[in-house]
Amino acid sequence: MRKDDCIFCKIAAGDIPSNTVYEDERFRVILDLNPASKGHALVLPKNHADDIFDLSEEDRASVLSVAARVAAAMKKALCCSGINIVQNNGESAGQTVKHFHLHIIPRYDGDSAMVLWNPGKSDPEEQKKTAESIKAALE
Repeated sequence: MRKDDCIFCKIAAGDIPSNTVYEDERFRVILDLNPASKGHALVLPKNHADDIFDLSEEDRASVLSVAARVAAAMKKALCCSGINIVQNNGESAGQTVKHFHLHIIPRYDGDSAMVLWNPGKSDPEEQKKTAESIKAALE
């Protein structure tokens, strides 16, 4: 299923040209037009989903396999020393296009394109309560 006003649906369907590095019946993987590093790619499902919460079970089960396959090819072709795999959900998490996409970002020794956060400290009791609330929500 596609959304007519979604640019990533149009790219995934091949209606808008892209530098495609991989494609199968469920996904198209393209080079990002605004890369964090050489080879930065996006895994786009061909079926529209706003985010991970809308993604079909089948696509959820397959997306990491596709990312791992492309990442292995990147290591071989680009001689990168590492890979970041990043997926954002919602504006507050940095999602700018409302179509699920997974970033595969090759990393090179000495580059500055880090995916960073400031490590915080947590109280052990707060950690325990947080874990319990997440477990309860899974039931």
